[in-house]
Amino acid sequence: MTGTAGAQLAPTVGAGPAEADWAAAEALIRALPPTGRVLLICHVNPDGDALGSMLGFGLGLLRLGVGALQATFPGPPEVPEPFRGLPGLELLVPSSDADPAPDLVICFDAASESRLGELAGRLTSAGAALVLDHHASNDGFGTVNLVDPAAAATSVVAEQLLARLGVPLDRAIAECLYVALTTDTGSFRFEATTPAVHHLAARLLATGISPGDISRRVFDTRPFGAVRLFGEVLGRARLEPAAVGGRGLVWTFATLDDLARHDQRPYVLEALIDSVRCTAEADVSCVLKQVRPDEWAVSMRSKGAVDVSRVAVVLGGGGHRFAAGFTGRGTAEQVIGSIRDQLDAALIRSED
Repeated sequence: MTGTAGAQLAPTVGAGPAEADWAAAEALIRALPPTGRVLLICHVNPDGDALGSMLGFGLGLLRLGVGALQATFPGPPEVPEPFRGLPGLELLVPSSDADPAPDLVICFDAASESRLGELAGRLTSAGAALVLDHHASNDGFGTVNLVDPAAAATSVVAEQLLARLGVPLDRAIAECLYVALTTDTGSFRFEATTPAVHHLAARLLATGISPGDISRRVFDTRPFGAVRLFGEVLGRARLEPAAVGGRGLVWTFATLDDLARHDQRPYVLEALIDSVRCTAEADVSCVLKQVRPDEWAVSMRSKGAVDVSRVAVVLGGGGHRFAAGFTGRGTAEQVIGSIRDQLDAALIRSED
């Protein structure tokens, strides 16, 4: 299986994985027989980077001639509204319909097997598992791992592998990768935004995609019910200026009753952390989103005093220094109590 001649490009960001890892990843894909079956998986509650990287790479595999191709993610098969215009959605199948024993599984933006939920078993039932990720907390669970903590998004790694496979960028692939890149860099506002990130964005834009349309769809469109919901949840935010060694903690929570009362789907809460993290008096911000009566999806952000990925890993999750998350259990007060304890412990470790 070969790509388009002359399309190979240099890697976009940093050293990342070793050359042997890139070669092994290429070999897995090029060794697929004409009837080879490939299953693409991203993490539970997929965000823009997870979906965009997976679908963009899937469209690239189609250009390589992979015919038996599925994409999926654990949990309810519901694509968040901001991403329902992405190219490649036709590749998606519910997790219950995913190939039970594909020749190759490729995982996107998942730092651990636990993020794959009910699909984690495909890692052992498949012939091989290739992992594309950029989380420093990734525990290396694949047969071949392309993990680059210096990459601003998993889409950066995906684009590099597509380039090595000789797949040229077209508008559909570029739109998926651009959505992934913009969401994980906060529209190019976060610390991971490097000159190389802007170079990649320029090449994606050169395919003819519309950044204005993408931005309005992904960042600037929200149901009125979500606006009312945000107002209510932000109204209960709590500032703890003495927390994190005096650097400050701000947090809030949203319940299932909140969602039901405003007739909103859980995905609308993903943007809530951006409204909380801007608090001037707090270095660390947290949003707790209720998933079940005693279970919460927790988003954490730091302005630099604490590596929140270390906190998240201890509590069963993962992420980056400035952005991380985990699944908490108990009441909201119990979950935030565990966060306080681990923030203090992380601060002590960083000062040692």
